[in-house]
This record gives sequence, structure tokens and C-alpha cells, in this order.
Amino acid sequence: MLRTLEIRDMLIIDRLELGFQPGLNVLTGETGAGKSILLDSLGFVLGWRGRAELVRAGAEQGEVMAEFDLPEGHPAHAILHEAGLPGGDELILRRVNRSDGRKTAWVNDRRCSGEVLRQLSETLLELHGQHDDRGLLNPRGHRALLDSFADTGAARIKTRKAWGAMASARGALADAEKALEAAKAEEEFLRHAVAELDTLDPQPGEDAELDARRRMMQGAEKVRENVGRAQTALGNDGAEGAMVDAMRWLEDALEGTAGHLEGPLAALGRSMVELGEAVDGVERCLEALDFDPQELEQVEERLFAMRGLARKHNIVADQLDTFADDLRARLVALDAGEGNIADLRATLAKAEASYETAASDLSARRAKSAGALDRAVMAELAPLKMERAVFETRITKGEAGPDGRDLVEFVVATNPGAPAGSLAKIASGGELSRFLLALKVCLTPDVGGMTLIFDEIDRGVGGATAAAVGRRLAALAQQGQVLVVTHSPQVAALGAHHWRVEKSVTRGQTLSRVVPLSPDDRVDEIARMLSGDTITPEARAAAGALLD
Repeated sequence: MLRTLEIRDMLIIDRLELGFQPGLNVLTGETGAGKSILLDSLGFVLGWRGRAELVRAGAEQGEVMAEFDLPEGHPAHAILHEAGLPGGDELILRRVNRSDGRKTAWVNDRRCSGEVLRQLSETLLELHGQHDDRGLLNPRGHRALLDSFADTGAARIKTRKAWGAMASARGALADAEKALEAAKAEEEFLRHAVAELDTLDPQPGEDAELDARRRMMQGAEKVRENVGRAQTALGNDGAEGAMVDAMRWLEDALEGTAGHLEGPLAALGRSMVELGEAVDGVERCLEALDFDPQELEQVEERLFAMRGLARKHNIVADQLDTFADDLRARLVALDAGEGNIADLRATLAKAEASYETAASDLSARRAKSAGALDRAVMAELAPLKMERAVFETRITKGEAGPDGRDLVEFVVATNPGAPAGSLAKIASGGELSRFLLALKVCLTPDVGGMTLIFDEIDRGVGGATAAAVGRRLAALAQQGQVLVVTHSPQVAALGAHHWRVEKSVTRGQTLSRVVPLSPDDRVDEIARMLSGDTITPEARAAAGALLD
């Protein structure tokens, strides 16, 4: 329940503090006095999307604070827990709008996002605006209203999942059929290309290896001559033999040098090891340079075959092996295509059957609840001076979709014997308001933990009908808290708590304020609503009668 609402520097409100009570709270005032600003400010602190320019002219920032009572078990507790916000039996929302457009929000003095505010608002407050009947006139929204009454959430989720699975299965089948058709168009090419590639059998990195081998064999003669000279220079007739002689001579002289030759001998020993490795490497190189001229011819033939096939397919030779794998995979898919199509068709049939089951169950729930909604609305219409009206929820079959295949439309007959028709064609403005109120009451059966706000729900009605609307609102308020913005004296007179919204100009600045009304003030305000600017004794007497 909304306890307090504090507004600072929002539009034409400089400072305002309101304390609301359980029961029927009534706000009245002249058109343009600022009643809608109160609702805009309340929507702002609840995270609703509304006006872009809310900060009062000349102010650096605007601020709204709303305090709610949270009884044990209220659904807002779960949202607070999930968001990691402090809970308790009191909920304080505060939101600041700076002049540069930046917004900041707090829940129980802890920073939070606008999305958390919106989630909380769904459990705290429900606003029924003066233009809600426009939505009521559009049959596209009637199915959602019926679903709300029937509580079809779980059934709709199941139907949407089944629809998604069916759409996915259809897409997979269509893609597979398209791919199979394309594969069949290139079947001859695939089989020929794969045969060529299988015959050649290119290996990863083979092109580079063949190219290096070919270059080596082409320059092998000159290279071998130089390497052979190096082998002679390093071998027994060269460096290796000289180093052996040097080591023998130094070893013979070692005893008479008092250890001075130990270092040179050790160095020569290490050098001999390194020299031996060098000689071995040179010999291996000479062995590698030994080739058969026929081998060069074979290497060139394979290298040119690989590069020719690569040019044919417009790729580089190093890509031949992966290209071959891709073509083989496409050929396998082609050969298995018909079987895959059959499997996908079976999957689609199963998905269609699941959707049919889910959609039929959803339709049955709607059909069952439609009758209950009709009876509930008819029961609400009687005290609203429409006891002869007929309300019917008409369900017809339409195209299948994520939410089933049902088309839902509310049709009415406002006079006995008259044919039923759409609300837009049959109901007048005042009748629409009453149909809307009846529907809202039926769609919101439990208001104990939620504040209901009705913004000019009585638009287009007056006299005894307006009094009937007021009595229904007062009865609804006995279950919790209802706020009503109204221009109807009959509705205002039934309020348990009454405020007047008024506008004034001070030092060239227009400001709006909200004044709580005493019993005498209420008489004057309702008399003004009855007679206009000039309050006559007769109007005051009529106001007193309404209040009594």
C-alpha cells in the first residue's frame, strides 16, 4: 500500500508531501491543475517510461520519493531478495532526474536500476488510465485480457516453446532440402573432383617440401663441389689430421712444461669433438646431395601436377588437402541427404504434433475461462446500471502462432433484443467506461497488497450512473487501497479521503499544490464540481446530500 509520496521540483510542483490511507482516496480539481503531474511523478519513481522533460524550470534536479507498506508474503520481497536489496515491512523508493537528463534510483537507500523499479512496480501498483478504453476497443488486445483472467501463463509458455521447436524444425528441413538440391546440381563435379584429389592424394605441407627438394637437386652439382672441398679441408688430410698431429706432439712435450700445456690440450680435445660433428654433418649433406636424375623428374612431375590442380580449383597448392576434405564431406552429405531429409521430416511431424497438443490445451483453457469471464463481467455490470447489457467473449479459430490459434473478441449488446457487436460499434463513451471498470475489477480479483489507481475511469457518465461507478470503486477499496482521479461529484463524495489539486501563479511562476480537504472543504469542492465557479446554496445542499 502506498503510504507517502514526496515530490520536489517536478514540472510545476516545487514541494509536495502527500500521505495516503487505506480505502478510497479521491483527487479532484480543475482541468490542468496538475492531477496528471502527480501520476507522472509516481510513474517516474516506479521506473515507468513517460515524459522526457520532468525537471521544473530553473531547478537543477527533480526528485520523487514513495513509501510503501509491505506485508509478509508480498511478492515484492522476492524481487528485493533476487536483486540483493534490503527488505523489511517498509519499502522506500527514491529517484532523481537531473536537468541534463541523467537519472539515479535508490531502493531502501541502496542504488538500483530502473529495471528493478519497474519489476517492483508490477507488484505495488496498477494504473488504469482514462485512455484504457482505446485498448479495449482494439480486439487485438482482447486475447491478452482473457489470458490474464484465465492465468494461462504456463500453457502459453508451453505453446510458445512448441511453436519455436516447430519453427526450428521447419527451418532445418528447408535448409537441408535447399542444400540437397544444390548438392545434386553439382554432383558430377563433386565426384570427378574427389576422384582426382583421391588419385593425387596431396599431403599437408607437401608442396613446400617438394619445392625445396627440387631446388636442392637443381643446384646440387655446384653445391656438392664446394661441400666436397670443405670435407677434404676438414678431414684427415686437412684440419682433422693436423689437429691429431698437434695433440700428439703436445702430449709428448707435456711432462717437461710444468702443466702449461694442459689447458691447450683440453681446448684441442673439445675442438676435436666439435670438428668431428662438423665432419659428420658435411658427410650427411654430401649423401643428401647424391640423387638420381629420375628422382628430380618425378619430384617436378608431382609438384607440377599439384600446382596445376590447385590452379584449376582457384586455390593454392597448400590448401589442396583441406579442399579435398571439404569436397568429400559434401559428397557424403549428398549421399546421405535423402535419409537426413526423412529424419528431419519425422522431427517436424513430431514438433507439429506437440504444438497441436499445446495449442489445443491452451484453446480449451481459454474457452473454459471465457464463460467464467462473461459471468463475472455480467455480475459487475448490474450494479453499474447496465443490468440489461450482455457481454460475451467470442473465440474463433485463426492462423497458428506462438500464442495459439485463437482469435478473441469481446462483443456486447447494450439493449435487450439488440444484436451483439464489437465494443467500438455498440458501446457509447459512458458505456465503455463501465465495461472497462467491470473488466478491470474481474481481472484484478485480489487487490489486498496492491494500490489501484483509476484516472478518470468515470469519464462520460453522470448522475445515477456515476454514483453506481463510485459505489463500485468504494466497494473495491474496502479490500485495499484505491486512488481515483475524478471530475465526478458522485464519485468524489464516496471517497474516504479527499484531496483537491489546485494551480496558482506566484511572482510570475505557476505552481501546483495538493490540499487535503476537511469535511466543510469537501462540501465546497463537491458543490464547485456540481455548479462550477459560482457555488450556490443549492449546490452546497446537493453536495451535502451526496456526502450524507
